[in-house]
Amino acid sequence: MPSLTIQSLLRRVDLFTLKLFLAAIEEGQIGRAAFREHLAASAATKRIQDLEDLIGLKLFDRSARGVVPSPAGRVVERHVRTMLATLEDLRRDLAELTEGVRGLVAIASPGIMITQFLAREIGDFTRRFPLVDVTLHNAQNAEVLRSLREGEVDFAVFSHVEGAPYDGIESIECHCDRLVAVVPAGHPLSQGPSVGLDALLDQELISLGEGTTIMSQLRHAALGIGREPRVRYTVTTIDAARSLVAAGLGIALQPGSVACSDERDHVQTLPVVGDWAKRSYRIGYLAGRPLSPAADAFIAQMTSPSAADFETSAGTPF
Repeated sequence: MPSLTIQSLLRRVDLFTLKLFLAAIEEGQIGRAAFREHLAASAATKRIQDLEDLIGLKLFDRSARGVVPSPAGRVVERHVRTMLATLEDLRRDLAELTEGVRGLVAIASPGIMITQFLAREIGDFTRRFPLVDVTLHNAQNAEVLRSLREGEVDFAVFSHVEGAPYDGIESIECHCDRLVAVVPAGHPLSQGPSVGLDALLDQELISLGEGTTIMSQLRHAALGIGREPRVRYTVTTIDAARSLVAAGLGIALQPGSVACSDERDHVQTLPVVGDWAKRSYRIGYLAGRPLSPAADAFIAQMTSPSAADFETSAGTPF
């Protein structure tokens, strides 16, 4: 038997025959496969036989009950399915070039990042790509990464935390920020231009919860100098933390980009010094899992040079 070459495959095998071959595997009978593909049974049988003759191996074990793929048939099946899936990807990508990007993008993100920048990004994206539906899962950092690992979302937007496990996840930075301290107006710390880690740890703190990345950052930094934060109150919203700070019940940490000026709150913000106070917001996706064109377009928007980083405000009312 002459050796099988790529030239002979290209010249003598057509995609319809390969689709018919898969239909015969799925139906268990060549006759039923022929009916499914709108072909005469005799013509279907000849196509399968011609394919076997070309390859030089039997692709089916035949019996009175029908056909089952032989070991060679299983090998061919695996490669044909991969090839047809690649062709479908090609068709979809070309359709999106001619019709515009369409589809569904599922994102997971903590609420604080939705407030800071993601809501604006989603608005910009849906105006540019009206045929794409965007869904959003709001959860804490750890839950966001779990959703990504379990394939519930296309990508996650999260705050990178030193020492956290990111195995199986590739990521790219989309924004950066710094922590600021929110202190009562007239507090001794408000007299200085900034605040350091030791000074923070001397204060009673208002926390947004142990599961938040802000507390993870603070605890990791405190551990490095052999200290522990003193948390007096734990709340779930920035507004609640701000109210407790204004009442003189402690100080709070928050991303600088969400600080806003409101003299009625009677609080001030101070920049926190030290590398530990930097915040890196990243887009994460599963390593080795292709993204849809719609998800690719969203990530490209968020990581483009025009996507400016945030500036923190310090020494101003919160």
